[in-house]
Amino acid sequence: MAKPTPKLLLAGLALAVLAACSTPTATAPQTAAATPPTPVAAAGAAAAPTSAAQAAAAAYDFDMDVFHPVVGHKGMVATEQELASHIGLNVLKSGGNAVDAAVAIGFALAVALPNAGNVGGGGFMMVYDAKSAKTVALDFREVAPAAAGRDMYLDASGKVIDGKSLYTHYAVGVPGTVAGMTHALQRWGTQPLARLLAPSIQLAEKGYPVSETLAKVLQQETKNMGKWDATKAIFWKNGAPLKAGDRLVQKDLGHSLRLIARQGAKAFYEGEIAHKIAADMARNGNPMSLADLKNYKVVEREPVRGSYRGYEIVTMPPPSSGGAHLVQILNIMERWPIKDWGLNSANTVHHMAEAMKLAYADRA
Repeated sequence: MAKPTPKLLLAGLALAVLAACSTPTATAPQTAAATPPTPVAAAGAAAAPTSAAQAAAAAYDFDMDVFHPVVGHKGMVATEQELASHIGLNVLKSGGNAVDAAVAIGFALAVALPNAGNVGGGGFMMVYDAKSAKTVALDFREVAPAAAGRDMYLDASGKVIDGKSLYTHYAVGVPGTVAGMTHALQRWGTQPLARLLAPSIQLAEKGYPVSETLAKVLQQETKNMGKWDATKAIFWKNGAPLKAGDRLVQKDLGHSLRLIARQGAKAFYEGEIAHKIAADMARNGNPMSLADLKNYKVVEREPVRGSYRGYEIVTMPPPSSGGAHLVQILNIMERWPIKDWGLNSANTVHHMAEAMKLAYADRA
């Protein structure tokens, strides 16, 4: 009999949208503890970034932010956007569980992180149910419309049409985020959807200051965003993309969130929102139909399981490529004495890089 191993559960929420693949950001995770942070020895001053780290940041053209460590005793929320982190934290403080917080955060990111978090996208969620001691992998990624074809991104000669799968209506799959969030809430949550959506609705309708990171993304995407009047109506001001400090107001998104708060996922997949999505797709050549939206289903999957130095790794299965390759990378690294080498030693970094290269080669 194999000896029992401690369980290390890699659980989390990943909201992935097609646009996010082409507009990476370097925003550091915004972390908030569920109880006042406890001072730690290293918290007296921000750690100075190493010259190597600074060089790497410069090479990839992003700013390096350094934050004080945060310690919590009962729970912690970490997202890419501070406003979303605080919304999730408040859910925990009000007695909500982790799924309640994740759902609130999912909708908050649709408002506060428009270049990545999105109700028009999809994602994955790993949920551990303590009552049943079971882990479920929730798959709510986008799916292709039923009438989609393998040559829809090709020209008459069979060549890929540049940008068609990224910056046109053809880039849009049947969204899964709203279905995934509401499915998780009904299955494991404790708080009403309307209560969890209220902060995001207020944030969308009243607006918030554009961050330096978002302003940079908007500037980088000026050419692509400038093609769409509806996009410019939201993210532009005086003929140019919003700048850092400008207020971003998203009243239409606020209206959609109000409909979802009142009617649940049905508003998005069968109601007013669904009809507007289908009509806009039809006007612009995407074959997505009302039937595609109505027939969208969230899938509960069995997680991928692996081991690393005596710990059981529980993570996301396909169609996510991340879970299987995470286990693969850890299996490769397991044979090397990382503890002896040191966390950021040249040996450790080199072997991690090579392990990742092998995993990504297999993914390709």
